[in-house]
Amino acid sequence: METDAKILLVEDDPAILMTLRQVLAAEGYAVAVEKSGDQGLALAKRGGFDVVITDLRMPGLTGLELVRELRRSCPRVPILMMTGHGTTETAIEAIQAGAYDYLVKPFEIPELLKLVAQAVGVGRLMSEPVKIGEAGVGQDAIVGSSRAMQSLYKEIGRIAAKPVSVLIRGETGTGKELVARAIYQHSDRGNAPFVAINCAAIPETLLESELFGHERGAFTGAEARRIGRFEQANRGTIFLDEIGDMTPGTQVKLLRVLQEKTLQRLGGKETLPVDVRVIAATHRDLEEAIRQHQFREDLYYRLSVVVLNLPPLRARPEDIPDLVQYFLRKYAAEAGGAPPSIQPEAVGLLQDQAWPGNVRELENVIRKMLVMGQGYTIDSEQVRNTLARTKQPAPPAAQSLPEQVDELLLAAQRGEINDAGSRLNEVVERVLYARAIGLAHGNQALAARWLGVSRLTMREKLTQYGLHPKQGAAGE
Repeated sequence: METDAKILLVEDDPAILMTLRQVLAAEGYAVAVEKSGDQGLALAKRGGFDVVITDLRMPGLTGLELVRELRRSCPRVPILMMTGHGTTETAIEAIQAGAYDYLVKPFEIPELLKLVAQAVGVGRLMSEPVKIGEAGVGQDAIVGSSRAMQSLYKEIGRIAAKPVSVLIRGETGTGKELVARAIYQHSDRGNAPFVAINCAAIPETLLESELFGHERGAFTGAEARRIGRFEQANRGTIFLDEIGDMTPGTQVKLLRVLQEKTLQRLGGKETLPVDVRVIAATHRDLEEAIRQHQFREDLYYRLSVVVLNLPPLRARPEDIPDLVQYFLRKYAAEAGGAPPSIQPEAVGLLQDQAWPGNVRELENVIRKMLVMGQGYTIDSEQVRNTLARTKQPAPPAAQSLPEQVDELLLAAQRGEINDAGSRLNEVVERVLYARAIGLAHGNQALAARWLGVSRLTMREKLTQYGLHPKQGAAGE
């Protein structure tokens, strides 16, 4: 694993300290260690850490006291608490004081690494600024100066500091999470937690536990109490991406949390107060989902106090030149080189595309051009070749799979292609996803279940192969 994340580990047991340091270093993290809460606090205040991991019981400042001090001095650094079986109540108290999560000793190393990776991601969402209307090298940015984007920037400015729920609507790939982060960073909760969760990427059976937590024994495999994302986001902001894919049962519980500002963990009876601003996002037509009884109308009105509509890329082609330059700078900097120039005709070709995958699809194309390009200037031919590879058409349906295999291998033998395997995978995937969505009559959740993939993967494949959810008849 390659990462530039820096971890501060505060633990007074030399054996545990050495083991965890070695494990984290082997994963690519830069690890600093301290043996007391006072020393840990002093080092953390110097800055530069992405995550702090602390024991509960230590000389000097306890872990709980360290959490409280760090929340005041380093509010955007996630803190993970390590605790013994007999002190989980204190660990919950640490969460309420501002810790991101906790681990109960003895814990499994994969559990630690998973939680550290999540905390690093959350910390960077909180601390890395989202530039609005401008783009610096290496920075996340919402790019564009079109009239539609100028209107969006004004709306972000108007609503960021207001304590209201926001619903962000837009097609897949339009940048909904960036907008959510911009709202958060310009709000009065900008130094409190920001927790993002994709409701479509988590299996239905686990989403409720992920959001609201669970008690030990709440279900098979629930061996310990776990807090949910709402508790992690207390006094901060939670971003619920793809809210339109949430199941009706979970919608009911989410509505109760929004109305009563309290929650109960799965399998628990304790009522816990939560103070969380909710920003939700969806690409779905929620009004149609309401008519189809797939989305609750009362939840819709709770979420949509303010609605932001993100324009698709095809509606703002004048922003494509700026986006192209932004992505060229971004990925050239990652590779350690200077960005290549691009001919005006090549930019014009990119502006002429429909971009069903929106900004995300354009980003993918630019990245491929940088990887495959050999010169200092990107020309029209390189753009055409990259677009052709990205949007590889499926072979005629009349061809059998062995015939398609033979055709691809012969083309490779002639030196015309060097990626026969990946092209064949695309052929099979396109037919598979097209037929599945056709048989499911456009129901992505059902088709995803048949294929054994997440709904997020289903949507990404439909976008990749240009398949509208209602296309793909059974015989396609």
